[in-house]
Amino acid sequence: MKIRSSGAVAAVVGAVAFGACGAETPSGTATLSASPSATAFSTPTPSPTATATDTAPLSSDGTPMRGQLSIPKIGVTDLEVVPYRGWTDDAPGTEIQNGGVAASPYGPRGGTGPGGIGNYQVTAHRLSSTRAFLRLPELRRGDRVSVRTEEATYVYRITGTRETSFRSEASLRAQRAPVPGKPGVAPTRAMITLSTCATPEDHAAGNYWSDEFDNPEHRIDKIGVLVAIR
Repeated sequence: MKIRSSGAVAAVVGAVAFGACGAETPSGTATLSASPSATAFSTPTPSPTATATDTAPLSSDGTPMRGQLSIPKIGVTDLEVVPYRGWTDDAPGTEIQNGGVAASPYGPRGGTGPGGIGNYQVTAHRLSSTRAFLRLPELRRGDRVSVRTEEATYVYRITGTRETSFRSEASLRAQRAPVPGKPGVAPTRAMITLSTCATPEDHAAGNYWSDEFDNPEHRIDKIGVLVAIR
Protein backbone atom coordinates (compact mmCIF):
# COMPACT_ATOMS: atom_id res chain seq x y z
CA MET A 1 0.00 0.00 0.00
CA LYS A 2 1.16 3.52 -0.75
CA ILE A 3 0.48 6.59 1.37
CA ARG A 4 0.01 9.87 -0.42
CA SER A 5 0.63 13.34 0.94
CA SER A 6 2.81 16.19 -0.17
CA GLY A 7 6.47 16.26 0.69
CA ALA A 8 7.91 14.10 3.41
CA VAL A 9 5.93 10.89 3.57
CA ALA A 10 7.02 8.20 1.12
CA ALA A 11 6.24 4.49 1.40
CA VAL A 12 5.20 2.65 4.51
CA VAL A 13 6.43 -0.80 5.36
CA GLY A 14 4.96 -3.75 3.44
CA ALA A 15 3.18 -5.46 4.69
CA VAL A 16 -24.72 -12.69 18.55
CA ALA A 17 -26.78 -14.21 17.00
CA PHE A 18 -28.71 -12.26 14.38
CA GLY A 19 -30.63 -9.51 15.91
CA ALA A 20 -30.73 -6.66 18.25
CA CYS A 21 -28.25 -4.31 16.67
CA GLY A 22 -29.41 -4.57 13.16
CA ALA A 23 -27.29 -5.16 12.95
CA GLU A 24 5.77 -0.08 12.53
CA THR A 25 5.40 2.70 11.19
CA PRO A 26 8.88 2.49 9.54
CA SER A 27 11.81 3.78 11.51
CA GLY A 28 14.08 6.28 9.84
CA THR A 29 16.66 4.79 7.50
CA ALA A 30 20.24 4.92 8.70
CA THR A 31 22.48 6.75 6.25
CA LEU A 32 26.21 7.19 5.89
CA SER A 33 27.80 10.52 6.62
CA ALA A 34 28.87 12.52 3.59
CA SER A 35 32.36 12.71 5.06
CA PRO A 36 34.81 10.26 3.40
CA SER A 37 36.23 9.38 6.83
CA ALA A 38 32.90 8.38 8.28
CA THR A 39 32.79 4.74 9.32
CA ALA A 40 29.52 4.53 11.31
CA PHE A 41 25.86 4.98 10.53
CA SER A 42 24.06 8.05 11.81
CA THR A 43 21.34 7.68 14.43
CA PRO A 44 17.96 6.83 12.85
CA THR A 45 15.33 9.56 13.13
CA PRO A 46 11.62 8.94 13.73
CA SER A 47 9.40 8.66 10.69
CA PRO A 48 7.34 11.78 10.02
CA THR A 49 3.63 11.97 10.59
CA ALA A 50 1.70 13.20 7.60
CA THR A 51 -1.06 15.65 8.44
CA ALA A 52 -4.03 17.14 6.66
CA THR A 53 -2.25 20.47 6.39
CA ASP A 54 -0.25 19.08 3.46
CA THR A 55 -1.12 20.45 0.04
CA ALA A 56 -1.81 17.10 -1.64
CA PRO A 57 -4.73 14.94 -0.47
CA LEU A 58 -3.80 12.89 2.58
CA SER A 59 -4.61 9.26 1.86
CA SER A 60 -3.55 5.67 1.29
CA ASP A 61 -4.20 3.78 -1.93
CA GLY A 62 -7.45 2.47 -0.43
CA THR A 63 -6.61 -1.24 -0.42
CA PRO A 64 -9.16 -3.11 1.74
CA MET A 65 -7.42 -4.73 4.71
CA ARG A 66 -8.00 -5.71 8.30
CA GLY A 67 -7.55 -3.03 10.91
CA GLN A 68 -7.87 -2.28 14.60
CA LEU A 69 -10.31 0.53 15.42
CA SER A 70 -9.86 2.67 18.54
CA ILE A 71 -12.28 5.36 19.73
CA PRO A 72 -11.03 6.73 23.08
CA LYS A 73 -14.14 8.87 23.63
CA ILE A 74 -16.38 5.81 23.95
CA GLY A 75 -13.93 3.25 25.30
CA VAL A 76 -13.34 1.27 22.10
CA THR A 77 -9.81 -0.13 21.89
CA ASP A 78 -8.42 -2.26 19.06
CA LEU A 79 -11.79 -3.45 17.76
CA GLU A 80 -11.07 -5.73 14.81
CA VAL A 81 -12.43 -4.46 11.48
CA VAL A 82 -12.96 -7.18 8.87
CA PRO A 83 -13.21 -6.17 5.19
CA TYR A 84 -15.59 -8.03 2.88
CA ARG A 85 -16.99 -7.50 -0.59
CA GLY A 86 -20.57 -6.30 -0.25
CA TRP A 87 -22.59 -3.44 1.18
CA THR A 88 -23.48 -2.16 4.63
CA ASP A 89 -25.39 -4.65 6.81
CA ASP A 90 -25.99 -7.25 4.12
CA ALA A 91 -25.96 -10.95 5.11
CA PRO A 92 -22.14 -11.39 5.15
CA GLY A 93 -21.67 -8.07 6.95
CA THR A 94 -24.27 -8.93 9.58
CA GLU A 95 -22.64 -12.33 10.15
CA ILE A 96 -19.26 -10.65 10.70
CA GLN A 97 -20.80 -8.27 13.24
CA ASN A 98 -22.51 -11.17 14.98
CA GLY A 99 -19.01 -12.46 15.72
CA GLY A 100 -18.34 -9.43 17.91
CA VAL A 101 -16.19 -7.43 15.49
CA ALA A 102 -16.77 -4.64 12.98
CA ALA A 103 -17.42 -5.12 9.27
CA SER A 104 -16.15 -2.97 6.41
CA PRO A 105 -17.78 -3.48 2.99
CA TYR A 106 -15.93 -2.67 -0.21
CA GLY A 107 -16.67 -2.93 -3.91
CA PRO A 108 -19.23 -1.30 -6.23
CA ARG A 109 -21.82 -0.90 -3.45
CA GLY A 110 -19.34 -0.66 -0.62
CA GLY A 111 -16.52 1.72 0.16
CA THR A 112 -12.77 2.11 0.14
CA GLY A 113 -10.14 0.65 2.48
CA PRO A 114 -8.45 2.36 5.45
CA GLY A 115 -7.17 5.80 4.53
CA GLY A 116 -8.46 5.64 0.96
CA ILE A 117 -9.94 8.60 -0.91
CA GLY A 118 -13.68 8.17 -0.55
CA ASN A 119 -15.87 6.55 2.10
CA TYR A 120 -14.30 3.97 4.43
CA GLN A 121 -17.38 2.32 5.94
CA VAL A 122 -17.32 0.51 9.29
CA THR A 123 -20.38 -1.05 10.89
CA ALA A 124 -20.79 -2.82 14.25
CA HIS A 125 -23.59 -3.93 16.55
CA ARG A 126 -24.86 -1.66 19.28
CA LEU A 127 -27.13 -3.91 21.37
CA SER A 128 -26.12 -7.46 20.54
CA SER A 129 -23.00 -9.62 20.47
CA THR A 130 -20.22 -7.62 22.17
CA ARG A 131 -22.21 -4.36 21.77
CA ALA A 132 -19.10 -2.83 20.25
CA PHE A 133 -20.80 0.40 19.14
CA LEU A 134 -23.10 0.77 22.16
CA ARG A 135 -21.89 4.31 22.81
CA LEU A 136 -21.33 5.42 19.21
CA PRO A 137 -24.09 8.09 19.39
CA GLU A 138 -21.99 9.91 22.03
CA LEU A 139 -19.36 10.92 19.48
CA ARG A 140 -19.28 14.63 18.73
CA ARG A 141 -17.60 16.89 16.21
CA GLY A 142 -13.86 16.99 16.83
CA ASP A 143 -13.56 13.57 18.48
CA ARG A 144 -10.77 11.37 17.09
CA VAL A 145 -10.89 7.78 15.92
CA SER A 146 -7.96 5.75 14.62
CA VAL A 147 -7.55 2.65 12.49
CA ARG A 148 -4.28 0.73 12.79
CA THR A 149 -3.27 -1.61 9.98
CA GLU A 150 -0.07 -3.54 9.25
CA GLU A 151 1.18 -0.55 7.29
CA ALA A 152 0.10 2.60 9.12
CA THR A 153 -2.31 4.17 11.59
CA TYR A 154 -4.99 6.43 10.12
CA VAL A 155 -6.46 9.13 12.34
CA TYR A 156 -9.87 10.60 11.53
CA ARG A 157 -11.69 13.59 13.08
CA ILE A 158 -15.47 13.35 13.46
CA THR A 159 -17.19 16.12 11.52
CA GLY A 160 -20.87 15.29 11.72
CA THR A 161 -23.78 12.87 12.19
CA ARG A 162 -26.19 11.39 9.66
CA GLU A 163 -29.29 9.21 9.88
CA THR A 164 -29.88 6.44 7.35
CA SER A 165 -33.26 4.83 6.63
CA PHE A 166 -33.13 1.19 5.56
CA ARG A 167 -36.53 1.67 3.94
CA SER A 168 -35.26 4.33 1.56
CA GLU A 169 -33.02 3.48 -1.40
CA ALA A 170 -32.10 7.16 -1.68
CA SER A 171 -31.03 7.23 1.96
CA LEU A 172 -28.94 4.08 1.52
CA ARG A 173 -27.26 5.52 -1.58
CA ALA A 174 -26.37 8.62 0.43
CA GLN A 175 -24.90 6.52 3.24
CA ARG A 176 -22.75 4.50 0.84
CA ALA A 177 -21.74 7.35 -1.45
CA PRO A 178 -18.00 8.08 -1.92
CA VAL A 179 -18.75 11.44 -0.28
CA PRO A 180 -21.11 10.48 2.59
CA GLY A 181 -24.51 12.08 2.10
CA LYS A 182 -23.70 13.33 -1.41
CA PRO A 183 -24.31 10.71 -4.09
CA GLY A 184 -22.79 11.60 -7.45
CA VAL A 185 -20.11 13.87 -5.99
CA ALA A 186 -16.53 12.83 -6.75
CA PRO A 187 -14.48 12.35 -3.56
CA THR A 188 -11.33 14.38 -2.98
CA ARG A 189 -10.66 13.41 0.65
CA ALA A 190 -10.33 10.27 2.71
CA MET A 191 -13.43 9.93 4.90
CA ILE A 192 -14.97 7.42 7.29
CA THR A 193 -18.53 6.40 8.14
CA LEU A 194 -19.05 4.63 11.48
CA SER A 195 -22.53 3.13 11.53
CA THR A 196 -24.73 1.33 14.06
CA CYS A 197 -28.41 0.70 14.70
CA ALA A 198 -30.89 3.21 16.08
CA THR A 199 -33.01 0.49 17.70
CA PRO A 200 -33.63 2.30 21.03
CA GLU A 201 -34.54 5.51 19.25
CA ASP A 202 -36.86 3.76 16.78
CA HIS A 203 -38.61 1.77 19.50
CA ALA A 204 -39.04 4.88 21.64
CA ALA A 205 -40.82 6.45 18.66
CA GLY A 206 -43.05 3.38 18.25
CA ASN A 207 -41.24 2.15 15.12
CA TYR A 208 -40.69 -1.62 15.33
CA TRP A 209 -40.01 -2.29 11.65
CA SER A 210 -37.00 -4.48 10.88
CA ASP A 211 -35.58 -6.25 7.85
CA GLU A 212 -34.76 -9.95 7.46
CA PHE A 213 -31.55 -9.49 9.49
CA ASP A 214 -33.38 -7.63 12.29
CA ASN A 215 -31.88 -4.31 11.23
CA PRO A 216 -34.23 -1.55 12.44
CA GLU A 217 -35.32 1.13 10.00
CA HIS A 218 -32.76 3.72 11.06
CA ARG A 219 -29.03 3.73 11.57
CA ILE A 220 -26.84 6.36 13.21
CA ASP A 221 -23.81 7.32 11.13
CA LYS A 222 -20.82 9.27 12.42
CA ILE A 223 -18.84 10.88 9.61
CA GLY A 224 -15.16 11.82 9.82
CA VAL A 225 -12.24 13.02 7.70
CA LEU A 226 -8.66 11.77 7.68
CA VAL A 227 -6.36 14.22 9.48
CA ALA A 228 -3.13 12.28 10.06
CA ILE A 229 -1.19 9.17 9.04
CA ARG A 230 1.55 7.81 11.25
